[in-house]
Formats: sequence, structure tokens, C-alpha cells
Amino acid sequence: MIATYLLGAIGYFVGFYALSADGAEEAVKWVCLISVGIVGVVSMVRHSVFHRSDAARMRWDLGRRNNFQLEVGYANFGIGAVAILAVVGDWGTVAQAAVTLVYALYFLQVAVLVLFDRDDAGKLDAGRFASMCFQTGLLGFFGVAALHAVGASPFG
Repeated sequence: MIATYLLGAIGYFVGFYALSADGAEEAVKWVCLISVGIVGVVSMVRHSVFHRSDAARMRWDLGRRNNFQLEVGYANFGIGAVAILAVVGDWGTVAQAAVTLVYALYFLQVAVLVLFDRDDAGKLDAGRFASMCFQTGLLGFFGVAALHAVGASPFG
């Protein structure tokens, strides 16, 4: 999990640097590559390959393989692999922004799940909820900014 957070932070840092130096089109490229692509692949490894330790970390340990958790890993890999292909294959800003927004929507849905997933005492995991909202906001910002820069803003 620490690797996921570190890689995501590096992607956002490079994205903000590129935003100030070269604009939103260059920024989304880096966020798409690192914070979506590489993070997605690393998240697949965490959720699917090391699923038992990851389940224990999230208090989901059922004492056996949890196929849902494997599916989450596969979804992360699918989004991450397409993000990497969008950058390496030079699919353009709109494709990179779209994949980035897909990951933002994914994290928004995770945030909603976390909001309703309380512990036995009914307490919210506020840190995890804040983390998911933060991810959603940053990914959404870079995705929408890039679309706006190329005149393809989803908001007109």
C-alpha cells in the first residue's frame, strides 16, 4: 500500500510540475502514466498476487481466497494497462484524460463504499475515506483540465 501511495504522489507531483511548466495536456500524460497506469498495475499485484496480506490489512480476511478482491485487482490492471498504452502509444490527450477520469470515477465509487463500510462499533475509517476522496479530486482535476485545454471539456 505504501508503494501505491508513493507512486501516486510522484505522479501528482510530476503532474503539477508539468501543469505549471507545459500545461494541462502534458500534465495529464504524466498523471495517466504514473498515477493511473503504474499505480493500477501495482494495485493489481497488491490485490491479486498478495491478496492474503492485503485482505488482512483491510480487515477482509475470510481465511480463504476472496475472489472479489482478485476481481478488484484485475479491474485495476485493466485500467492501468490501458493508461500505460494511452501514453506509450501516444493516443492523445483526450484518451489519456478519459482513462484518468475512469480511474477518478472508480475511486469515487470506492469512497462511497468506504462511507457505508463501518467497523463493528459503527465507526467510519476517516483516513481511508479522505484518501479515496483525495484521489478522486486529483484525478478528476487533471482529467477535466486536460479536456478543457483541448476544447473537449465535458462541461462545455
